[in-house]
Amino acid sequence: MPQSMPRIGFGLWKIPRDQTAACVLEAVRAGYRHFDSAADYGNERETGEGLAQAIADGLVTREELWITSKLWNTFHAPEHVAQACAKSLDDLGLDYLDLYLVHFPIALKYVPIEERYPPEWIADPSASEPRMERAAVPLHETWAAMEALVEQGLVRAIGVCNYNSALIHDLMTYSSLKPAMLQIEAHPYLAQERLIRLAREYGIDVTAFSPLGAQSYFELDMADKGESLLGAAPVMVAAQRHAKSPAQVLLRWGIQRGTAIIPKTTSPERMRENLAIEDFELSPVEMAAISALDQGRRFNDPGTFTEAAFGTFHPIYD
Repeated sequence: MPQSMPRIGFGLWKIPRDQTAACVLEAVRAGYRHFDSAADYGNERETGEGLAQAIADGLVTREELWITSKLWNTFHAPEHVAQACAKSLDDLGLDYLDLYLVHFPIALKYVPIEERYPPEWIADPSASEPRMERAAVPLHETWAAMEALVEQGLVRAIGVCNYNSALIHDLMTYSSLKPAMLQIEAHPYLAQERLIRLAREYGIDVTAFSPLGAQSYFELDMADKGESLLGAAPVMVAAQRHAKSPAQVLLRWGIQRGTAIIPKTTSPERMRENLAIEDFELSPVEMAAISALDQGRRFNDPGTFTEAAFGTFHPIYD
C-alpha cells in the first residue's frame, strides 16, 4: 500500500447527503482514517464538514487522515482536470488530497461546474432523449494533467479506477509518474486474479470496492437478493469457525489477499464490525474455498448500466 494508507477504508458512495457529515464523524470515532470519496458521489461538501468537525473535536489531525477523491468523466480534458480537483478540495475543505484517481476510462462531454454539479452521466437532462455524449479526449492527455496535480502539490499520489489489463499496459508506456493505485470491483464472485497480479507486477497497489459483492447493488436493481455472498457456504463455514460474521470473513479475504478495501455503511455498529478483522486469519484452505466462488460476476458494469440508464451503449470490459 502507499505509505500510511490504511488497508481498511470507509466508502462514501451512496451515503445520503443529509447523513454524510454525521457518518464521517462517527466513522472517525470508530477508528477509520482512510476515506474514499468522489465528485460523482455528490456528498463531498458534507464529507468535508464531517472531517472538519472531527479535527475540531481533536479526534484526529489532517496528517493522520488518508483522503481519496476521483476525477469525473466530464472533466477529462487537460484544461478541466485542475478545475475538477480544485472543486473537490474546496468541497472537502482540504489543501491537498492523498490520492486522486481517474474514476472511469470514459471521457464525456464537459459540463461546467456552475451549470450542474456533480454533472453525472447525461450531457443534457432536459433533452428530448437524454443520453451520454462521448468526448474525444485521449487517456494519455488526462493522465498528463493528473501528473501536473502532483507537481503542483495539490495531490500526493495519483491512480486509476475501473481500468482493464490492456489499459494498464498502455498507461505504463506513457506515464512519467506511475500510478500508485488501481481501484476495481473485487469480491469472491469477481476475484480479478489476473488483473491484480498484473498490477502487482507493475508495482501498482490495488483497492477493492464493493468488497461484500452484491450488497451495494440491491437498492439499484443491479443485483438479485440470491446473489448475496453472505450466505455462500465457504463464507458461512469460515464465519462459524472463527466466530465472526460472514461480512467480516469477506472483508478479511479481501485484505488477506493483499488488497485494500473500502466497505460502506451508515450503521455505527457495522462501522466497528468492519474494522474488527485484524484479529483472525483465514487458513489457506478457507481462502481457496472462498476464491473458488469466482464466477466473473461484475455488478458495476458500464456495458450494462449505461445503455439502460443513459441511452448509450458503452462497455469498457469485454
